[in-house]
Amino acid sequence: MTSVLNGVTPLPHLGVLAVAGEDAASFLQGQLTNDFALLGPDQARLAAYCTPKGRMQASFVGLRRSATEILLVMSRDILAATQKRLSMFVLRAKAKLRDASPEFELRGLAGNAAQAVATLPPWTLVHQGDTALIALYPAEGQARALWVAPAGTAAPAGDALDSALWAWGDVRSGVGTITAPVVEAFVPQMLNFESIGGVNFKKGCYPGQEVVARSQFRGTLKRRAYLAHADGSLAAGQELYHESDASQPCGLVVQAAPAPTGGCDAIVSMQISAAQAGALSAGSAQGPAVRVTPAPYPLLADV
Repeated sequence: MTSVLNGVTPLPHLGVLAVAGEDAASFLQGQLTNDFALLGPDQARLAAYCTPKGRMQASFVGLRRSATEILLVMSRDILAATQKRLSMFVLRAKAKLRDASPEFELRGLAGNAAQAVATLPPWTLVHQGDTALIALYPAEGQARALWVAPAGTAAPAGDALDSALWAWGDVRSGVGTITAPVVEAFVPQMLNFESIGGVNFKKGCYPGQEVVARSQFRGTLKRRAYLAHADGSLAAGQELYHESDASQPCGLVVQAAPAPTGGCDAIVSMQISAAQAGALSAGSAQGPAVRVTPAPYPLLADV
Protein backbone atom coordinates (compact mmCIF):
# COMPACT_ATOMS: atom_id res chain seq x y z
CA MET A 1 0.00 0.00 0.00
CA THR A 2 1.31 3.47 -0.86
CA SER A 3 2.22 5.50 2.23
CA VAL A 4 0.28 8.67 2.92
CA LEU A 5 3.60 10.27 3.90
CA ASN A 6 4.80 11.00 0.41
CA GLY A 7 5.34 14.36 -1.29
CA VAL A 8 6.20 18.00 -0.69
CA THR A 9 4.49 20.60 1.49
CA PRO A 10 5.14 24.23 2.53
CA LEU A 11 5.96 24.79 6.20
CA PRO A 12 4.43 28.19 7.07
CA HIS A 13 4.42 27.38 10.80
CA LEU A 14 8.22 27.51 10.82
CA GLY A 15 10.44 30.56 10.63
CA VAL A 16 14.16 31.32 10.31
CA LEU A 17 16.19 33.17 12.93
CA ALA A 18 19.53 34.21 11.43
CA VAL A 19 22.63 34.88 13.51
CA ALA A 20 25.27 36.73 11.49
CA GLY A 21 28.74 38.05 12.25
CA GLU A 22 32.27 36.92 13.02
CA ASP A 23 31.19 35.58 16.41
CA ALA A 24 27.93 33.91 15.32
CA ALA A 25 29.12 30.38 16.06
CA SER A 26 30.87 31.21 19.33
CA PHE A 27 27.84 33.20 20.52
CA LEU A 28 25.51 30.26 19.88
CA GLN A 29 28.05 27.92 21.45
CA GLY A 30 27.52 29.73 24.73
CA GLN A 31 23.73 29.82 24.50
CA LEU A 32 22.42 26.54 23.06
CA THR A 33 22.58 22.89 24.11
CA ASN A 34 24.52 21.68 21.08
CA ASP A 35 27.98 22.31 19.64
CA PHE A 36 27.94 25.06 17.03
CA ALA A 37 31.67 25.78 17.14
CA LEU A 38 32.30 22.52 15.27
CA LEU A 39 29.28 22.75 12.97
CA GLY A 40 30.46 21.57 9.56
CA PRO A 41 29.06 22.38 6.10
CA ASP A 42 27.49 18.93 5.78
CA GLN A 43 25.84 18.97 9.20
CA ALA A 44 22.77 20.40 10.85
CA ARG A 45 22.18 20.62 14.57
CA LEU A 46 19.13 19.95 16.71
CA ALA A 47 19.40 22.23 19.74
CA ALA A 48 17.48 23.90 22.54
CA TYR A 49 17.67 27.28 24.22
CA CYS A 50 17.09 26.89 27.95
CA THR A 51 16.40 29.06 30.96
CA PRO A 52 18.97 29.06 33.80
CA LYS A 53 16.78 26.34 35.36
CA GLY A 54 17.24 24.13 32.31
CA ARG A 55 13.74 24.60 30.89
CA MET A 56 13.44 24.75 27.11
CA GLN A 57 12.40 28.16 25.79
CA ALA A 58 12.86 27.17 22.16
CA SER A 59 14.14 24.39 19.93
CA PHE A 60 15.88 24.68 16.57
CA VAL A 61 17.36 22.92 13.60
CA GLY A 62 20.51 24.90 12.95
CA LEU A 63 22.67 25.02 9.81
CA ARG A 64 25.59 27.08 8.60
CA ARG A 65 24.79 29.33 5.64
CA SER A 66 28.30 30.77 5.40
CA ALA A 67 31.43 31.20 7.49
CA THR A 68 29.76 34.07 9.35
CA GLU A 69 26.05 33.19 9.34
CA ILE A 70 24.02 30.42 10.99
CA LEU A 71 20.32 29.84 10.40
CA LEU A 72 18.03 28.51 13.13
CA VAL A 73 14.77 27.00 11.86
CA MET A 74 12.16 27.12 14.60
CA SER A 75 8.48 27.51 15.39
CA ARG A 76 7.36 30.87 14.04
CA ASP A 77 5.04 31.58 16.98
CA ILE A 78 7.96 32.02 19.40
CA LEU A 79 10.55 33.45 17.02
CA ALA A 80 10.16 37.11 18.00
CA ALA A 81 10.35 36.39 21.73
CA THR A 82 13.37 34.13 21.23
CA GLN A 83 15.14 36.73 19.11
CA LYS A 84 14.53 39.39 21.74
CA ARG A 85 15.83 37.27 24.61
CA LEU A 86 18.90 35.95 22.79
CA SER A 87 19.76 39.48 21.65
CA MET A 88 20.01 40.54 25.29
CA PHE A 89 23.12 38.38 25.67
CA VAL A 90 25.04 39.36 22.55
CA LEU A 91 26.87 42.09 24.52
CA ARG A 92 30.29 42.62 22.87
CA ALA A 93 30.06 39.64 20.54
CA LYS A 94 30.20 40.43 16.84
CA ALA A 95 26.83 38.87 16.07
CA LYS A 96 23.43 40.22 15.08
CA LEU A 97 20.11 38.40 15.11
CA ARG A 98 17.30 38.98 12.62
CA ASP A 99 14.05 37.37 11.59
CA ALA A 100 15.09 36.01 8.21
CA SER A 101 11.85 34.14 7.54
CA PRO A 102 10.92 36.25 4.46
CA GLU A 103 14.31 35.44 2.94
CA PHE A 104 13.75 31.69 2.73
CA GLU A 105 11.36 29.01 1.50
CA LEU A 106 10.87 26.11 3.89
CA ARG A 107 9.33 22.85 2.73
CA GLY A 108 8.90 19.38 4.10
CA LEU A 109 9.76 16.39 1.92
CA ALA A 110 8.59 12.86 2.65
CA GLY A 111 8.76 9.44 1.04
CA ASN A 112 9.86 9.49 -2.59
CA ALA A 113 10.47 13.25 -2.44
CA ALA A 114 13.10 12.71 0.30
CA GLN A 115 15.02 9.88 -1.37
CA ALA A 116 18.17 12.02 -1.57
CA VAL A 117 18.57 11.66 2.21
CA ALA A 118 16.85 8.30 2.74
CA THR A 119 20.08 6.48 3.62
CA LEU A 120 21.67 9.32 5.60
CA PRO A 121 21.69 9.74 9.38
CA PRO A 122 19.37 12.40 10.82
CA TRP A 123 20.78 15.95 10.81
CA THR A 124 22.98 15.28 7.78
CA LEU A 125 22.91 18.24 5.38
CA VAL A 126 23.05 17.86 1.61
CA HIS A 127 23.74 20.92 -0.56
CA GLN A 128 21.84 21.27 -3.83
CA GLY A 129 23.14 24.56 -5.18
CA ASP A 130 21.81 27.30 -2.90
CA THR A 131 19.39 24.83 -1.33
CA ALA A 132 20.01 22.85 1.86
CA LEU A 133 18.34 19.48 2.37
CA ILE A 134 18.44 18.22 5.95
CA ALA A 135 17.72 14.60 6.83
CA LEU A 136 15.11 14.37 9.59
CA TYR A 137 14.03 11.42 11.69
CA PRO A 138 11.78 9.16 9.60
CA ALA A 139 8.12 8.48 10.33
CA GLU A 140 6.18 5.31 9.63
CA GLY A 141 9.20 3.99 7.74
CA GLN A 142 9.28 6.98 5.38
CA ALA A 143 12.28 9.24 4.85
CA ARG A 144 11.70 12.90 5.73
CA ALA A 145 13.70 16.05 5.01
CA LEU A 146 13.67 19.77 5.68
CA TRP A 147 14.24 21.82 2.51
CA VAL A 148 15.69 25.33 3.03
CA ALA A 149 16.10 27.57 -0.01
CA PRO A 150 16.30 31.28 -0.86
CA ALA A 151 12.92 32.95 -1.29
CA GLY A 152 11.58 32.54 -4.81
CA THR A 153 13.26 29.19 -5.42
CA ALA A 154 11.00 26.80 -7.30
CA ALA A 155 9.58 24.03 -5.17
CA PRO A 156 11.30 20.63 -5.43
CA ALA A 157 9.73 17.90 -7.52
CA GLY A 158 7.15 15.69 -5.88
CA ASP A 159 3.47 15.17 -5.30
CA ALA A 160 1.66 17.66 -3.08
CA LEU A 161 1.55 16.49 0.53
CA ASP A 162 -1.26 17.72 2.75
CA SER A 163 0.09 19.86 5.60
CA ALA A 164 -1.98 17.88 8.12
CA LEU A 165 -0.22 14.69 7.05
CA TRP A 166 3.18 16.36 7.41
CA ALA A 167 2.18 17.42 10.93
CA TRP A 168 1.17 13.84 11.67
CA GLY A 169 4.52 12.61 10.35
CA ASP A 170 6.27 15.11 12.62
CA VAL A 171 4.45 13.58 15.56
CA ARG A 172 5.16 10.01 14.51
CA SER A 173 8.87 10.80 14.16
CA GLY A 174 8.95 11.35 17.93
CA VAL A 175 10.99 14.56 17.65
CA GLY A 176 9.16 17.32 19.50
CA THR A 177 9.27 21.02 18.67
CA ILE A 178 8.85 23.74 21.27
CA THR A 179 5.85 26.00 20.51
CA ALA A 180 4.13 28.69 22.58
CA PRO A 181 1.90 26.35 24.66
CA VAL A 182 4.88 24.40 26.01
CA VAL A 183 7.57 27.06 26.48
CA GLU A 184 9.54 26.30 29.68
CA ALA A 185 7.64 23.06 30.27
CA PHE A 186 10.53 20.62 29.78
CA VAL A 187 14.21 20.05 30.34
CA PRO A 188 15.73 18.61 27.14
CA GLN A 189 15.76 15.00 28.35
CA MET A 190 12.00 15.15 28.92
CA LEU A 191 11.78 15.31 25.11
CA ASN A 192 14.55 12.72 24.66
CA PHE A 193 16.80 15.39 23.15
CA GLU A 194 19.97 13.73 24.45
CA SER A 195 19.04 10.58 22.49
CA ILE A 196 18.27 12.28 19.16
CA GLY A 197 21.30 14.53 18.85
CA GLY A 198 20.00 17.64 20.59
CA VAL A 199 22.43 17.87 23.54
CA ASN A 200 26.21 17.81 23.62
CA PHE A 201 27.49 17.06 27.13
CA LYS A 202 31.13 17.76 26.23
CA LYS A 203 30.77 21.35 25.06
CA GLY A 204 31.14 24.42 27.26
CA CYS A 205 28.59 26.07 29.48
CA TYR A 206 25.23 27.46 28.39
CA PRO A 207 22.16 28.61 30.33
CA GLY A 208 20.76 25.66 32.26
CA GLN A 209 23.77 23.44 31.55
CA GLU A 210 24.23 22.36 35.17
CA VAL A 211 20.59 21.30 35.48
CA VAL A 212 20.68 19.40 32.19
CA ALA A 213 23.94 17.63 33.10
CA ARG A 214 22.72 16.78 36.61
CA SER A 215 19.53 15.25 35.20
CA GLN A 216 21.64 13.05 32.95
CA PHE A 217 24.40 11.91 35.25
CA ARG A 218 22.69 11.69 38.62
CA GLY A 219 19.73 9.65 37.47
CA THR A 220 17.17 12.25 38.54
CA LEU A 221 15.13 12.21 35.33
CA LYS A 222 11.61 10.93 35.94
CA ARG A 223 9.91 12.00 32.70
CA ARG A 224 10.39 10.95 29.10
CA ALA A 225 8.76 11.55 25.72
CA TYR A 226 6.43 8.91 24.26
CA LEU A 227 4.05 8.53 21.35
CA ALA A 228 0.35 8.57 22.21
CA HIS A 229 -3.03 8.06 20.57
CA ALA A 230 -6.51 9.12 21.60
CA ASP A 231 -9.86 8.66 19.92
CA GLY A 232 -10.68 12.25 20.89
CA SER A 233 -8.72 15.44 20.20
CA LEU A 234 -5.36 16.32 21.75
CA ALA A 235 -3.53 19.65 21.75
CA ALA A 236 -0.11 20.98 22.74
CA GLY A 237 -0.08 21.99 26.39
CA GLN A 238 -2.94 19.65 27.34
CA GLU A 239 -2.37 17.81 30.61
CA LEU A 240 -2.50 14.04 31.04
CA TYR A 241 -3.87 12.21 34.08
CA HIS A 242 -3.26 8.74 35.48
CA GLU A 243 -6.04 6.69 37.04
CA SER A 244 -4.13 6.55 40.33
CA ASP A 245 -4.39 10.32 40.90
CA ALA A 246 -7.14 12.37 39.30
CA SER A 247 -5.98 15.58 40.99
CA GLN A 248 -2.41 15.85 39.69
CA PRO A 249 -1.33 15.71 36.02
CA CYS A 250 1.32 13.13 35.19
CA GLY A 251 2.29 14.52 31.79
CA LEU A 252 1.80 17.04 29.04
CA VAL A 253 1.08 16.92 25.31
CA VAL A 254 4.05 18.31 23.39
CA GLN A 255 2.43 18.39 19.95
CA ALA A 256 -0.48 16.62 18.30
CA ALA A 257 -2.02 15.98 14.88
CA PRO A 258 -5.08 14.16 13.53
CA ALA A 259 -4.29 10.57 12.55
CA PRO A 260 -5.23 9.50 9.00
CA THR A 261 -7.21 6.54 10.32
CA GLY A 262 -9.08 8.58 12.92
CA GLY A 263 -8.46 10.01 16.35
CA CYS A 264 -5.37 11.98 17.23
CA ASP A 265 -1.69 11.10 17.62
CA ALA A 266 0.69 13.04 19.82
CA ILE A 267 4.10 13.28 21.38
CA VAL A 268 3.66 13.40 25.15
CA SER A 269 6.15 13.98 27.93
CA MET A 270 5.18 12.18 31.11
CA GLN A 271 6.26 10.38 34.22
CA ILE A 272 8.00 7.13 33.36
CA SER A 273 6.09 5.30 36.10
CA ALA A 274 2.72 6.48 34.73
CA ALA A 275 3.61 5.37 31.21
CA GLN A 276 4.47 1.86 32.34
CA ALA A 277 1.07 0.82 33.68
CA GLY A 278 -2.44 2.07 34.30
CA ALA A 279 -5.08 4.03 32.41
CA LEU A 280 -4.41 7.55 31.12
CA SER A 281 -6.72 10.35 30.04
CA ALA A 282 -6.31 13.81 28.51
CA GLY A 283 -7.54 17.11 29.92
CA SER A 284 -9.07 15.59 33.04
CA ALA A 285 -9.70 12.25 34.68
CA GLN A 286 -12.91 12.06 32.62
CA GLY A 287 -11.23 13.06 29.35
CA PRO A 288 -10.55 10.86 26.33
CA ALA A 289 -8.48 7.74 26.99
CA VAL A 290 -4.85 7.96 25.89
CA ARG A 291 -2.74 4.98 24.84
CA VAL A 292 1.02 5.40 25.11
CA THR A 293 3.80 3.61 23.23
CA PRO A 294 7.61 4.05 23.34
CA ALA A 295 9.34 6.61 21.15
CA PRO A 296 10.35 5.17 17.72
CA TYR A 297 14.11 5.36 18.42
CA PRO A 298 16.41 3.98 21.13
CA LEU A 299 17.15 6.03 24.22
CA LEU A 300 20.73 6.44 25.33
CA ALA A 301 21.43 4.53 28.52
CA ASP A 302 24.52 6.64 29.08
CA VAL A 303 26.77 9.11 27.32
